[in-house]
Amino acid sequence: MGKRGWIVLIVLAAAVLAAHLSGIADMVSLESVQARRKDLLALVGAHPVLAPVAFVAAYVLIVSLSLPVAVVATLLGGFLFGPILGTVLVVVAGTAGATVVFLVARTAVGEGLRSKAGPLYERVATGMRENAFEYLLFLRIVPLFPFFLVNILPALFDVRLRTFVLATLVGIVPGTFVYANLGRELGTISSLGDLFSMKMFLAFLLLGVVALIPAGYRAWKRRRSGGG
Repeated sequence: MGKRGWIVLIVLAAAVLAAHLSGIADMVSLESVQARRKDLLALVGAHPVLAPVAFVAAYVLIVSLSLPVAVVATLLGGFLFGPILGTVLVVVAGTAGATVVFLVARTAVGEGLRSKAGPLYERVATGMRENAFEYLLFLRIVPLFPFFLVNILPALFDVRLRTFVLATLVGIVPGTFVYANLGRELGTISSLGDLFSMKMFLAFLLLGVVALIPAGYRAWKRRRSGGG
C-alpha cells in the first residue's frame, strides 16, 4: 500500500476512533432516542426543511464512520418523517455514506491489493465484475453480513462505482422500508432484537435469491455453450 493509502487509512481510523470516544453512538442509542422522541418531533415540526437535511447529514456520518447505530437511526427516520419520506432519506443517506467508505477502501487498499494479486484473486475478481450488481444486490438485501463490510469488499475487487451505487441504492430499500415502518412504534420497542424474526429473514433471503437469478442464468448459459 502506498503512502497515500496509509494517510487515508490513518485519517479514517482516527475519525472513527474520535467518533466512538466522543459518545456519538450513545446519543443515538435506542434508550436515548426514545427518551427524546417528543423533543425531536417538536424540532422537526419547527424546522420542516432543515430537519430532513440535518438528518441526512447525520446519517451519512453514521454510515461513513461505521457507527453501530444505523438501525436506530433508521427507526428514528421513520418515526420523525413517516415511512415513505423516512425511507427515502435513509436510502439516500445510506447510499452516500456507503459510497464514501467504498471510495476510501478503493483508494487506500484496493490499488495495492490488485497490484500484488495472484491468479486466485483474478478469478474471483473476474466473477465479481461480471455479476457485481446481482452479488451486491444479494448482500444488501439479505442481512447476513455487516453493512460496513459490504461497503469495503467490492472496492477490493475493482467493482465500478456506478454499479456499487446503484446496487446499494436499490438493495437497501426493502430493509429500510421495513424498519422505517417499525419506527412508528418507536416508543414501544424494548430491544432491537425484538425487531428481527425468522419470517422476516426468510422473506429477505427469498428476495435476495430472486436478485441472483440473472447471474445464475448467465452462468448456466455459459456452461451450456461451453458444453456444446
